[in-house]
Formats: sequence, C-alpha cells, structure tokens
Amino acid sequence: MPVRKSVWVRPMFDSIAPRYDLLNRLISFGMDRSWRRHAATAALAARPGLMLDIGTGTGDLAFEFAGRDKGETTIIGLDFSAPMLRIGRKRAREMSGSDRIHFVAGDALELPLLGESVDVVVSAFVLRNLDSLPVAFSAMAKAIRLGGRLVLLEMTPIRQPVFRFLFRLYFRRWVPVLGRLISRHPDAYTWLPESVDNFLGPDEVSAQLEANGFVDVQVTRLAFGTVAMHVATRR
Repeated sequence: MPVRKSVWVRPMFDSIAPRYDLLNRLISFGMDRSWRRHAATAALAARPGLMLDIGTGTGDLAFEFAGRDKGETTIIGLDFSAPMLRIGRKRAREMSGSDRIHFVAGDALELPLLGESVDVVVSAFVLRNLDSLPVAFSAMAKAIRLGGRLVLLEMTPIRQPVFRFLFRLYFRRWVPVLGRLISRHPDAYTWLPESVDNFLGPDEVSAQLEANGFVDVQVTRLAFGTVAMHVATRR
C-alpha cells in the first residue's frame, strides 16, 4: 500500500514553518501576493458571512481577505500543521482588524464543520499535497451551502515545450538550492517541482470539481499559465 502523502508532508511543513512566507516571496518573485489578491477578490464577490480557508498555513490568504473585506465576515483558517497555526495566531495578535480570523487544526479530507454551514471555501496551493482530490472536493461541497462559492489557487503543469523547459530548469535547479539554504530542510523544495509535474492540469481539476458537487466552474490562468485559479458554485 502506498504511503499517504500526509505522513511525510505534515512534518515537512512543520519544519519549514518559520521561513515559509519568506520562501514563498522569494520563489515567486513576490507574485504570490498578487495571486492571493485575485483569489480574495473572487471570494469577496460572493459577500460571505462565513469563509473557510483550507490549508491556511500562516494565514496569508485569510489576512488578505480580512484586509479587503468591508463587511463582518468571519474567517476560519484551517491547517494540519501546528507550527504554521502558531505563526498565524501570532500574526493575528499583531495585526489590527484580524480578530475575525480564527485558526483551527484540521484535515482537508475530514472538515470539522456542520454541513452546508460555509458561504465560501478558499484554498491556496494545497491541492497537490492532498491524498485524494475527490475526497477533498466532496468534503468541501458538504461544507458549503447551496449556491455558495469555491475558490482554489494551485500551480499547474506546463505543457508548452519551451516554457516548460525554462520552468523546470528554474524549479528543479534553483528552487531546491534556495529552499535548502533558507529552510534548512533537505527535501522540502525538491517536493515542490515534483508535485507540480505530477499534478493534474486545470481541465482535469475542473472535471473532478464537476463530479463532486460543483457547477459553473471557471478557470483563470495566472503567471504565464503556471498558476490556475478555479472558481465554482456549489450546486
């Protein structure tokens, strides 16, 4: 039986938590902030009262939403890494207007929520790390009220030959070296390019969403097609 990703992905994220945000900025040349702004805009359009951020990490997407939301949205930031959550809670204490963000420990495959209780579910760069997309999408569908919204950000495999070569050169040569130097973890940023290469394309993700309770799936490609944002409605 294959080893579940979570068995070794969780300790990896626990280990790199203190330098996680810095590495995200460096590896993406700061573009990850722009990608999260796109996701926050899509989530805000649904005017949610309760939003769930799955795989919140240290809370980047939750904080982006809270900073832009003019309403009274409550935000639950869920993650399976205790060190990530500790950093998120510390950030919340130091930021004004972050009292609406509540960090909780949990698994994306077994969401600790009542059925159809959430207006919007968001997630950024988590899908590649999950053991089962169908199980995760089914759990998300059960958590979202009918007509509610799902917003997903994820890196995606590059198919165009020339750009694929350049992308792989950067991610397989430079990113692991930078990751080891800053995170001091030997394998964390070797996993990144491998997980992207082995992940589904945007159309395949859309098909899985449609098979698990979502309609009106829309895909926006960002960063020259290296990142895909899926927006869908709970049917």
